[in-house]
Amino acid sequence: MNTWQVIILASIAVFALKLVGYLVPPSVLQRPRPARIANLTTVALLAALIVVQTLGAGSHIVIDARIPAVVVAAGLLALRVPFILVVIAAAATAALIRLLT
Repeated sequence: MNTWQVIILASIAVFALKLVGYLVPPSVLQRPRPARIANLTTVALLAALIVVQTLGAGSHIVIDARIPAVVVAAGLLALRVPFILVVIAAAATAALIRLLT
């Protein structure tokens, strides 16, 4: 299989999965358990994306200034600091660490 065949096959699979989602009755999705699973899946996927973007560089794990910057951002978000200040503080943290190393 070449690359385009894999892309087309994956596109068809995603489209079919989305179509099946429309066929699920709303009463099933309004039950507590499926609603909770959907909410937790969203959080888990976002957390995984953050970890991959923070620690990943190609197919390697990289430990650099991004990790303390994300920790600073998470701490400031927990303290409910305005988002623009969180971004500035995280960028400043990463820049300072890169300057010192």
